[in-house]
Amino acid sequence: MTRVFTDGANLDQVRGALENPLVSGLTTNPSLMAKSGITDYEGFSREVLTMASGKPVSIEVVADDLAGMHAQAKKIASWGDNAVVKIPVTTSSGVPTSEILGPLAADGVQLNVTAVFTLEQVKWTCDALADGASGYISVFAGRIADTGVDPIEVVSPALEIMANYPTLEMIWASSRQVFDFYIAQSVGCHVITLTPDLIDKLALRGKPLNQYSLETVQMFLNDARASRFDF
Repeated sequence: MTRVFTDGANLDQVRGALENPLVSGLTTNPSLMAKSGITDYEGFSREVLTMASGKPVSIEVVADDLAGMHAQAKKIASWGDNAVVKIPVTTSSGVPTSEILGPLAADGVQLNVTAVFTLEQVKWTCDALADGASGYISVFAGRIADTGVDPIEVVSPALEIMANYPTLEMIWASSRQVFDFYIAQSVGCHVITLTPDLIDKLALRGKPLNQYSLETVQMFLNDARASRFDF
């Protein structure tokens, strides 16, 4: 069964999602936090780590050099036992971060290597994390699909590679639709990140389509009447 992590930085939405029994973890990133108006990075991170009640919370470094990433990773890891440090697979100039992944993992830091798009990146990440603590590799399936490439072409062989590394799990990241959950589950992906609104829609599974059609028509009519549209 593919596990669900919620993805976001709005405290109210995150709180509600974490209360859902389907949700077993949280991921966030600097972009989401900026959109939510977060100004105290550490304060917010510590709050959600406590809110998650032991569930893993992925918090990303913001440095862009290897030494800075390493230092920030150690600091984030100290914020809570359930802290998982997100480190991009490369720096913004394309330098692989594998050089610091191994030492951090060997020190027991739980890692989530993020923004992974290619099998080459999956391979070098697995090699770097092979002898360390448990960790995640976030394959950005949604963004891969945005380019017109079927993400299964990356996800399925990546899972075959990762089968040789039992301490590592794949996260299907950047989901665009609820159906991503069912695709991820069909190929055996360990975890998927879903925004709170997509998690809510999981409750629609098995809903009769005739009933859903009727409810949709009723919604359109109610909205039109509430807006007093007429011509």
